[in-house]
Order: sequence, then structure tokens, then C-alpha cells
Amino acid sequence: MTTPRDETSPLSRALLTLELIQNEPGIGADRIAERLGVSDRAARRYVALLREAEVPIESSRGPYGGYRVGRGLRLPPLMFTAPEALGLVMALVEGPHATTDTDTAIGSALGKIIRVLPERVGAAADTVLRGSARARHRVAVPDPDTTATLIRAAEQNQRVRIWYSRPASGDGGAGSPTRDREMELDPWAVVVRHGLWYLLCWSHTVDAQRVLRVDRVRTVRVTSQTFDLPGDLDPLDAVEQHLSEGWKHAVDVTFDAPLVEVAPWFRRSRGELTPLGDDRTRLTATTGDPAWFAAMLAETGLSFRLHGGPELRAAAAEAGRRLLDAVEPA
Repeated sequence: MTTPRDETSPLSRALLTLELIQNEPGIGADRIAERLGVSDRAARRYVALLREAEVPIESSRGPYGGYRVGRGLRLPPLMFTAPEALGLVMALVEGPHATTDTDTAIGSALGKIIRVLPERVGAAADTVLRGSARARHRVAVPDPDTTATLIRAAEQNQRVRIWYSRPASGDGGAGSPTRDREMELDPWAVVVRHGLWYLLCWSHTVDAQRVLRVDRVRTVRVTSQTFDLPGDLDPLDAVEQHLSEGWKHAVDVTFDAPLVEVAPWFRRSRGELTPLGDDRTRLTATTGDPAWFAAMLAETGLSFRLHGGPELRAAAAEAGRRLLDAVEPA
């Protein structure tokens, strides 16, 4: 059994003081005292304890003054909450797009690191982050606690009940109406693909295999029931296959090239490739954007024939007409 930390001891309060200064550079003694429930004099004493431990706490006077962690001396201890620690792991898995929002656990943890880097390094890192925030599209980041709960349930083969929100209509963008549903699931695996977190599971609610977006899981409750994984399960392949299916428009293409030449252009999430003898390959898939798919086909530089669907054929024909119209007579 874990013993709760005594947050009334001088050492604990000094560490809490350090965390407050890291989180809120410029915080004053009065604010620290209020957060710790002590006097202003006691708050200053905890700052003095940190300085005695060679933690570089700087201070400035005036209406905009306060305490902050200095740079370039030695790295003080960084204290992360559980969501922040998991958030850093998630950021490493999914890339830097989740690190630019200081309201998230990932952004909060990264901010602590940047604030105690030497000035030259910290300034450069901050510039890069602000640049990436402008350049990247915002993607959905799942809740770290929810993600951890689902991963543990999958590892321990425990059934869960979740509340899941999905778009009621449209593309599910910001502001789109949602429809919540309670579901009972066997969580087989959590898989990260293309910056999004997916839950591969068996839904007892609909009695079928499902792939759900983890960022749309609102609550999770782990039950006492257990389950057995399918013996031949390949979680990554199952998610990739799911991502290539279920879109509105059909795709049916034959390439005049062997499978070994076509395969590098199409990961499993973009469709299924079937060899037709030694020198031809068939691609079957679905897409929500025929124009994008037609452009991707042209980008391969391979010879191919479009058999369907009609939307893809029309999109390819329109792209071809635009290219021909753009060519000026010699």
C-alpha cells in the first residue's frame, strides 16, 4: 500500500513551491502563500530552501516582479503529474503537433523543460514550437488518463464500458454536433496511425469488430469481466484495413506493373492490392475524396486503368482536362 505524501513538511512544501514557480514564472510570494495555505514569510522561507539546494531561483521587484527559475546553472528537479508524464510519451509517439498547446498535459510538461534550459537553447526551442504551431493543422489529442486506462485494460484482457461521442452528421470537425453512445467492449489494442489514436476492439453492443477514435472516448469504466484475444490478431493490419474501408466512393484500378512496383505507393490503409499474374496488379479501396485519390494514382507514374467507381473516373477525367487545357500550343 502506498503511503500518501505529507504535503505539510518543509521539504514537500519547498518542492511544491518549485513546481508553482515552474508552472507560473513571475509568481509572487503572496500567491505562493495562498496556494500552499501558509504565510508570506513561510513562502519566502521555502524559496530560500530551494536556493540553499542550488536551485537557481531568480526574483525581481515591482508590480510585475516575482520568482522564476533561472537558466544555465544546473537543471533543477522537474516534477510531472501522471497525465503530463504520459503526455510526453504520447507526444514522442505521435509527433510534435500535440506539444504546442499549453493547456494540454503534453504542452504543460514540455513548457517546464523549456523554461529551465539555458537561454540560447530554450529560446531556439520556443521559436521552433511557435513556428510548428502556425504550420501544422490541429489534430485531436486523446486524454492521457483515458488512453492509459484503455491500454491497461487491453494488456490485462479486461472488458470495459465507455461513453463514445461520434459526429451526428458531417465530417466531425470542430463545432459539429455529436451523438453519445454507451458501449461495452473487449479492448484488443490501442494503435497509433497517422497522428491519431485508435482502439481496436470487439463491441458487444453491436456484436462486431470496431475501430474507435480514442479522442472520442469520454469516460471509461473497467469491469470485472475478462476476454480472450483472437489467436491470429494483427492489430496494426486490422486498423490499416479498417481505414481503407467504409468510405463513400469505390475504387477499382488495374496497374500494368507487378505487385513489387505498386506496393511501395499504397500502404494497407489506402486499399488492398492483389497480383494479377506476373505483370499486373489490382487495387480495390474506397475513398471520401475522389479528386485526391486520382491525383495520388497519377503521382505513381505507373500505367493503369480505371474501372470504377464512377466518381473516381469523373475526377480523373476532369484532372486530365485541366492539364490539357494548361498546355499552350507550340
